[in-house]
Amino acid sequence: MSDSSTSLSASAQKVQEAIRARGFDHQVIELAIPVRTAADAAREVGCEVAQIAKSIIFRAASGRGVLVITSGSNRVNEARVTELIGESIGRASPDFVREVTGFAIGGVPPLGHATEMITLIDEDLLKLPFLWAAAGHPNSLFRLPPEDLPKLAGGRVERVT
Repeated sequence: MSDSSTSLSASAQKVQEAIRARGFDHQVIELAIPVRTAADAAREVGCEVAQIAKSIIFRAASGRGVLVITSGSNRVNEARVTELIGESIGRASPDFVREVTGFAIGGVPPLGHATEMITLIDEDLLKLPFLWAAAGHPNSLFRLPPEDLPKLAGGRVERVT
């Protein structure tokens, strides 16, 4: 693993700057290979799949982006999210994801997005010793204690599964 922030891709550097702008010093790393799934990421960094904080984008009926950050071992209950935000949601297209986040699917981080979204954080993530989250590029991640996630992402902690 390389952790030299001087050689980060542009999108990973953007996430590193967003982390610093929020007053944290978590270090973005870039791996030699893409980690597009929670299982791939967990294998590469040596943690449990549950410790991967997945950022999943939905499209609300109003057209707003909805970011659900969930444990890599969990599946989002869309009916529950609809209940929590008060409007229906649907799957987001890759173009919509890029439009609202500024990032491509496979590297969407929990912060530093192009637009403000409704953000929900899986309560299960807060029970873990540490987390890894995507950092703007399929090869980039950062490690953080779970209690930092709500402060970085600016969302509500809820049961989303």
